[in-house]
Amino acid sequence: MHGIILAGGSGSRLWPLSRELYPKQLLKLNSNKSLLEKTYERLMGIMDIDNIIAITNAKHYSSVKMQLSEYTKDVRVLAEPSAKNTAPAIAIATKYLLDFDKDDIILVVPSDHLIKDSKKFRETIETAKKVAQEGYIVTIGVKPDHASSGFGYIQTGQKLSEGYKVSHFVEKPDIEKAKKYLSDPSYYWNCGIFVFRASVLMEALKEYAPLIYEITQKFNFKVQDDIDFMTFNKYPSISFDYALLEKAKDIAMVEMKADWNDLGSWDAIYDMNEKDKNNNVKIGNVIEKNCKNSMLYSSERLLTGVGLNNVIIVETSDAVLACDRNDTQSVKEIYEKLKETKNDAHRIHTTVYRPWGYYTVLNQGEGYLTKMISVSRKGQLSLQSHKYRSEHWVVLSGTARVTLEDKVFMLKAGSSIDIPVRAIHSLANPYDAELKIIEVQKGDKLIEEDIIRYKDIYGRIG
Repeated sequence: MHGIILAGGSGSRLWPLSRELYPKQLLKLNSNKSLLEKTYERLMGIMDIDNIIAITNAKHYSSVKMQLSEYTKDVRVLAEPSAKNTAPAIAIATKYLLDFDKDDIILVVPSDHLIKDSKKFRETIETAKKVAQEGYIVTIGVKPDHASSGFGYIQTGQKLSEGYKVSHFVEKPDIEKAKKYLSDPSYYWNCGIFVFRASVLMEALKEYAPLIYEITQKFNFKVQDDIDFMTFNKYPSISFDYALLEKAKDIAMVEMKADWNDLGSWDAIYDMNEKDKNNNVKIGNVIEKNCKNSMLYSSERLLTGVGLNNVIIVETSDAVLACDRNDTQSVKEIYEKLKETKNDAHRIHTTVYRPWGYYTVLNQGEGYLTKMISVSRKGQLSLQSHKYRSEHWVVLSGTARVTLEDKVFMLKAGSSIDIPVRAIHSLANPYDAELKIIEVQKGDKLIEEDIIRYKDIYGRIG
């Protein structure tokens, strides 16, 4: 069996913790490992590690590769040059596997699910594998335990030796319809996990989604390493369900035997966490009085609440969300509004994590930006230059090895250096102690896209 991890989502319903450039699958929500890392480990329990690939958006490529490189140096990550939804992602990842490997059974999983019972999950996939070997495209269904308007639904039909044939798919319903589905045993939540033989998928695409099939056949990964933008951009932006599952005939469903949570909303985060005697979830620096049935999440500052009931409050360094627990699905609309108004709070945190460490934006104004940069032990920024900005670095703690054009400087705490516009430079921490510097940028364009990389130990060239 081969595995495809879909790791390109934005996690908009978990704003403000999840941002466009650091979405929920990269977050460590309830442990010291991210949802992506847990997904990878779950697949490692089912198949050989060399049989797993992840596909993500180009803007998440380095973060996804960095997290998965903890497991193997030869991790395979595909970078989509633009967001085109799940149908193109699954099609092109399957073509990649067909170009390098045999026509095998493929397991497709999202990277943002929480499944604790790995043994029962493996049993579910083994059952789905048997059905897929009979020529079906298999989707995994979850038995609803409450009425939810946040999930799509599957209605099952004819009973098979293992699982059911799918009667039809239902898009996210209103709450009244969801209540009816809850009382009907033929309805299941559609959790977005699929199992199929690679050649069966390609034949189905050829018949029911011919445009996606034709574009996919233009890629030959034996002769190209990356995904060509001009070709990929011809794909329609469409989900796997819309493009194929709702049209094809041989679609089957196998019931999930394990626990399952897609962590798609703050209410789901509330459900999964331990609660106090008043049914509250408190995470971080929180003090409350007379609160009930609520979640208070502080990532940095002190968060206090008095007399709250059935609410979600989430604090980050640059934004606060307060919403009714019954309306957490609407957080996506806030995210979209920020996007529409070009408010950067939808894209990025004031603290941004990189393979070498992280930086925090301290202040920003017309023509200037100030950051605190922390470089982990043995971490190293790429050899780079900037078209539009100069930089001034002041070392706060640790020792910085600065490369500036053809010279190398070792700077201790209190030392500083100027990096002129277009100068080729790099910053590294050669020692075990954390390196912290203040960076002051000056220029007309103070954006991360103003980086030309010449050399990078994390593979972020191009």
